[in-house]
Amino acid sequence: MTLAIVLAAGPAAGLTTDAGERLADRLAGQWRRAGADEVRVAGDLSELADLVAAATGPVLVSGADLVAHTAVLKHLATSPVGPTVALVLTDPPAAGQATVREERGQVVAVDDPAGATGVFGGALRVGPADLPALAAAARAVAGPASGGGAPAPEGPASALDRAVAGLVGCGALVFAHRVRLLVAHRVGDPAELAAAQAAVAAVDEDRAELKLSVKERDDFFTTFFVSTWSPYVTKAAARIGLGPTAVTMISVAFAVAAAVLFGAGGRFALVAGGILLYLGFVLDCVDGQLARYTRHFSAWGGWLDTMADRAKEYLVYAGLGYGATHAGFRYGWALAIAAMTLQTVRHMTDTWYGVLHDEAARRPRAATGDAGGIGGKLNAASTKVQADTGSVSYWLKRTVVFPIGERWALMAVAAALFGPLVALCAVLVWGVLAFAYTGALRTLRARWMRVPVLSTVDTGLHRDDGPLARTLPVARRPLALAAFGAVVAAALLLWALLAVHRGGDLPAWTLGPALVGLLTAAQGARAAHGGPLDWLVPAALRAGEYLFAIAVGVAGRVPPWLIFGYVFVLTLHHYDLTARLEKRQVAPPLHAATLGWEGRSVLLTIGLIAGIASIALATLGAYLLVVFVASVVLAWVVLPARARGGDRSPG
Repeated sequence: MTLAIVLAAGPAAGLTTDAGERLADRLAGQWRRAGADEVRVAGDLSELADLVAAATGPVLVSGADLVAHTAVLKHLATSPVGPTVALVLTDPPAAGQATVREERGQVVAVDDPAGATGVFGGALRVGPADLPALAAAARAVAGPASGGGAPAPEGPASALDRAVAGLVGCGALVFAHRVRLLVAHRVGDPAELAAAQAAVAAVDEDRAELKLSVKERDDFFTTFFVSTWSPYVTKAAARIGLGPTAVTMISVAFAVAAAVLFGAGGRFALVAGGILLYLGFVLDCVDGQLARYTRHFSAWGGWLDTMADRAKEYLVYAGLGYGATHAGFRYGWALAIAAMTLQTVRHMTDTWYGVLHDEAARRPRAATGDAGGIGGKLNAASTKVQADTGSVSYWLKRTVVFPIGERWALMAVAAALFGPLVALCAVLVWGVLAFAYTGALRTLRARWMRVPVLSTVDTGLHRDDGPLARTLPVARRPLALAAFGAVVAAALLLWALLAVHRGGDLPAWTLGPALVGLLTAAQGARAAHGGPLDWLVPAALRAGEYLFAIAVGVAGRVPPWLIFGYVFVLTLHHYDLTARLEKRQVAPPLHAATLGWEGRSVLLTIGLIAGIASIALATLGAYLLVVFVASVVLAWVVLPARARGGDRSPG
């Protein structure tokens, strides 16, 4: 149950609207229309603290001085960015209003004029885990009469603003929710109230919400070739009752059809495949826009969208690989496997660099006189370019990293005009250059930030270690060990390719040393991952496992489509981990049954030595796929159903 509380304190508590309704009562009605199950009006912070302390679900809190569209409150109440979210305005700070400072969408300081980026908007949503901290902060501001100990310093900010400052000050992770296109203002007198009401009335709320369904900052292709017309599709989907999940599945169907056409070959099929791939990407954007427009967010929907994006792209790689092979190019499947491996390792670095940046935002660096060396200068330059929205440098920076829109557009156009082989080669070339560019710059910036990341999460889970890794001797420098294992796997793959090309076999004696070299990375499983570059460890481990599995397939003369299928299943397993990390979900329920990267590598080695590499890859791949599907069903169907049943059972 969601509780909304309007704090009717301060000068605005007595203000009335043009209709003669108290502003506090109007806000109470708006919270109900925004989805609150229960709305209470608190006369002071002591009463607010008591209500918050007794709540068991999310709590929506606002002062009585907020004039806003109901959609603003609904967006705040349903924001998917995190459990606790504060409204942030760009208005100049007035008396009683606290300034805020944001870093990467997080509120890192309140009522601190240094580096202020906005003002607290007078409303916030507080997740259940942060309710005790808010109650304590409210009692501290209220003073001894509320049982909060010594009163907090009065200061210029209002009671609610100071309570929010206390919440942020105690370390709570508070995300910022900015207002675009819609209207929200805090008022202190009848003149300000009249001006704010006029501003609200001047904006078409539904039209603004449709525009807001489009991401504020997106990549070049998406911005100019999709988002210019996709809102009309979003509006139509909402009218006929399609949900975001249904749109996601239609997008998957379009991508699968495009992959089939790319595999079939022929000019008509290639052009049709390119068109379907483009339309599939449009629908991939529409599912998110529809979720934002209808405010239908869910952990399942977010997870499914992430997984579907990767699966669709890799199925298209498979279609291109088959098509290139069918057209007479011997190594079509090899290019598809290389593209999938490269893109997955890139995504791992993208995910963990994002986590690194978020963690750095929670640990702001002390201001110093120097720029922090080359890493600090790069960070400052990147921030400047990102702020210069719409400039040539801004679009170049967003395009050179080869985001999903540009990848899909390149595949669609290249396949339609030149065929599958050129499409795969283009994806690989641009992907390698983008990986080199982002890898070099992020490494330099990460060394400057010096923020540990893997030590803040379940390290073993996100390394994907199995039982064997936990029994090996501990060695320091986990990144060096993981990189060494990846290099060994790459060397084994190169040797296997050369041997097969010459018509021979990989020498049997190479397997033992290669496996030992790969398993060297497992010795870092229980080591501290506190280095400034240890966020690269998961990507290095993925590279090592994938390259080793491909080497086993090549050495064992396994059909290339089977190698692709096995690596594809591995990517599903690893994207499941990163999607859960991004969506703040717990570990997959059957994760222990996946054997760990080192366990899987040992089994493949045994299969190769036994002369049954194809059987080993097929059997292990099928097993992992069954575990993945069973884990998905457990996590998203069975366990939630049991939890709902437990909630309904008598105590």
